[in-house]
Amino acid sequence: MTGVEKKEAVAKASTTAKRVRSDNPMRAIRINKLVISIGTGADEQKHESARTLLESMTGKTPADSISRHRLPEFKIAEGTKIGTFVTLRGASASEMLKRLFAAVDNRLTRKQVVDNAINFGIKEYIDINGVKYNPKIGILGMNVNVSLQRRGTRVEARKKARSFESREHRKISRDEVIDYIKNNFKVSVE
Repeated sequence: MTGVEKKEAVAKASTTAKRVRSDNPMRAIRINKLVISIGTGADEQKHESARTLLESMTGKTPADSISRHRLPEFKIAEGTKIGTFVTLRGASASEMLKRLFAAVDNRLTRKQVVDNAINFGIKEYIDINGVKYNPKIGILGMNVNVSLQRRGTRVEARKKARSFESREHRKISRDEVIDYIKNNFKVSVE
């Protein structure tokens, strides 16, 4: 075999391996969880408005973010409620994510996509389909964080018969995440 033939054989083998790996159902990417959060600072009225908004949007009871440190510049004491968030999983996360992507015109920047996650903000909640302006709430923005995973990650987290998950399986590269959201949600990444 000459050097050129060896290179061709290696290239052919690597493309075959990539194709076989992508056909493997265990390599399929899925949404682990979707977290929608609104930061409110120490303002209690704004905090209640944010809770009302998240509950009306998702149908779930939001949890409170509590400060761990004292920040006198922002008039925040330790243990003060400074935000609220909701975590969605499964089909409800997928449906809500479609609406949230539509709020940003199905466009993200490359900085908003990282390994195993997508993070972006929505400036005003009225941009989301199906949510109308409520004068009692006012105008609020929110952060959206999406965690992605592959099947089999529970192997490392479970209590009984715990095993090791390879780093290659655990890590979902930025390019794989971009392909996933392009194919499943029709989102363009610039």
